[in-house]
Amino acid sequence: MNINPGESTVELKQQLHSQILFDPELAKHSGSEQFLLSIYNSVQTSIFIVDVLDDGDFRYVALNPTHERWIGISSENLKGKKPEDILSPDDAANVRQHYADCVRFGKTISYEQCLQFQGVATWWSTTLTPLRDTNFRIYRLIGTSSNITPVKQVAQAKEIQTAQEQLLEAIAQWIRESLDLDTLLHQLVKEVRHCLGCDRILVYAMQPDETGVVIAESTVTANSCLGQKFPDPSLIGKYQERSGRGCIQIIEDIYTDGLHPDQINLLESWPVRANLVVPIWSQQKLWGLITAQHCHQPHQWQEIEIDLLKQLATQIGIAVHQAKLQEQVQHLQTQLELQKQQANNFQTLVCRITEQIRDHQSATQVMQTATQELTQLFQLQSCYLETYNAGGSETTVIYEYSTSTPESQGLTRQIADLPEVYQPLLAKQHWQSLEIIPGWHPQLRVMTQLACPIFDNQGILGNLWLHRPSQEMFDEFEISLVQQVANECAIALRQAKTASTTQAQMQTLEQQERRKNEFLRTLSHELRTPITSISLAAQTLESVLTPEGILDIELVPQLLQILQNECGRESKLINDLMQLSYLEAEPNIATLITIDLQTWLPPIVESFRDISHCQKQKLYLNINHQLPPLETDITDLERIVTELLSYACKYTPSGEVITVSADLTVDAVQLKIHNSGLEIPASEIPRIFEPFHRLMKNDPWTYSGTGLEMALVQKMVKHLGGSINVESVNHQTTFIITLPR
Repeated sequence: MNINPGESTVELKQQLHSQILFDPELAKHSGSEQFLLSIYNSVQTSIFIVDVLDDGDFRYVALNPTHERWIGISSENLKGKKPEDILSPDDAANVRQHYADCVRFGKTISYEQCLQFQGVATWWSTTLTPLRDTNFRIYRLIGTSSNITPVKQVAQAKEIQTAQEQLLEAIAQWIRESLDLDTLLHQLVKEVRHCLGCDRILVYAMQPDETGVVIAESTVTANSCLGQKFPDPSLIGKYQERSGRGCIQIIEDIYTDGLHPDQINLLESWPVRANLVVPIWSQQKLWGLITAQHCHQPHQWQEIEIDLLKQLATQIGIAVHQAKLQEQVQHLQTQLELQKQQANNFQTLVCRITEQIRDHQSATQVMQTATQELTQLFQLQSCYLETYNAGGSETTVIYEYSTSTPESQGLTRQIADLPEVYQPLLAKQHWQSLEIIPGWHPQLRVMTQLACPIFDNQGILGNLWLHRPSQEMFDEFEISLVQQVANECAIALRQAKTASTTQAQMQTLEQQERRKNEFLRTLSHELRTPITSISLAAQTLESVLTPEGILDIELVPQLLQILQNECGRESKLINDLMQLSYLEAEPNIATLITIDLQTWLPPIVESFRDISHCQKQKLYLNINHQLPPLETDITDLERIVTELLSYACKYTPSGEVITVSADLTVDAVQLKIHNSGLEIPASEIPRIFEPFHRLMKNDPWTYSGTGLEMALVQKMVKHLGGSINVESVNHQTTFIITLPR
């Protein structure tokens, strides 16, 4: 019996979903179950069933015969096993993630994935459908899969071929543009890795000692190989002995390709599982190697992949030759430039510095360029930049360039300690002095210091310091040059401050957007859940009511109770949502009525006496008899106290104590709902009043409610002009409501 994956498979999943307890191995001989079992056994679509355990783990139940044939595993051998028992660690992790997503979202999901079965990689298009028990807990997943390996292989081959053509064209363009060799190699390895879909691409260059060292790398692993030597020195000799271009190394699996144990251990340490090495020849000499690697899985190298690496090796050889020619030309140009530079004046050098600073976006790059260029221009011992703190009371050195060991990086100075230095600087004037270098020296050593202020139209930002290892003072022309550089630094620092502020604002907006989207998703789920229950109850009720009478009279009260409960739940959720929206939209001033808490509060607390007694909790009420009358909105206040008591009863363990107290402070009345036996983690406290936030995430169905109660409590307290805080330490939790007198 052939099932179309696009249409009939949906019917199959619907039938399987209606038989919530369906199990192929435990199927009875009823007509409907035999029908489903016949579909299960004969359909050409692969079907598998996974149990969702109470601890969130997954275990396989069964496979249909089609899936057994595809993966080479029998249903009997699969039953009771976890994903890790039949899949590689990476594949098992990916499969688990899909199962977890299906459970988390609570609905049918579809995805494509590549899995290894018996050493063969196959592509699957899979649809997962969750099954729920009578408590709406997802206890089982039914998956239908189609093998799409041939389609994927054709698509991958086309992609590689297209990417290969584009890459070779790009490399030719880079060579025509005379990119420096390092830039070209780093771009090349990055593009090649994306093209081949492998874990690592390396380019080795031969060194004078006839070893290969990694000079370019693109990898998805955490370990970098840059600067490391070729893991198999003997292979270098083989390449050097053979001048032909066909000498390549192809390793599909280091454990099955007959390698020497030492070589296996060496490749494991990188790590490497599959290796493809192609020599790079330039002017009939071995210049280096290009290597493609899969780090954790075997890989069958395709001819199109090998051809691509060969062509790339040829292009690199051309680029190497061109780079050598460019290097020779550059050397001649450098010699000519040095001769011209002897005639250049200071102004030309300053223009070059200014242009370099303006070309950089990062403030750190600007500081590096400015300090380094000034040190070289004026033959300084060191140059550093300091900035003022927010209050303008101290400075900190944020960047230093020195011809010796840096001594001022991170140095902090108090402005009040050096008024003779910082008074002119704060007035936007430079400061210069001669200082004797401390310590014993055969001859007296003197250093010249110059500080130029860094400022813009918004104020002083910092200072640029120069230290010249001689008694030669900076002249006015040199000071003007330094001040120009300081002005450029001011632009960079101000841009950095603005960018930091903008980034913080963007992060705040993104966080608000995420919270809004999370609220809408949860609200949609909470609204759908009662409707789904009502629909199922109505359908069941319809099925037991026939023209001849009621098939099962005992089901009718239960179904009516379900309809009544879910309608009430939906109504309460909508009412809470409307009230929350009303409170957030700046409602009218609360309707205040004067009440006596000593007579008003006890009946509310007593209404929870039976609940606390049934749950073996101790409930106490303490009211300060000196409390004056309180003017408040009694409807809101009653809802606040009721919800907090409900919250305390839900989460207080048996045998623990719940205490409600009312007391008087200097200018306010405080209501406290305290319970023992519960400590809320510090990270959870700020989220207690978020809509739909549940404290017990491991079992969100344990406690009833709309999920909006605590958010409403916070809004209503604010509406009454008060505040609410939470304290939770030493297994004690207290909600403190402060209301103005």
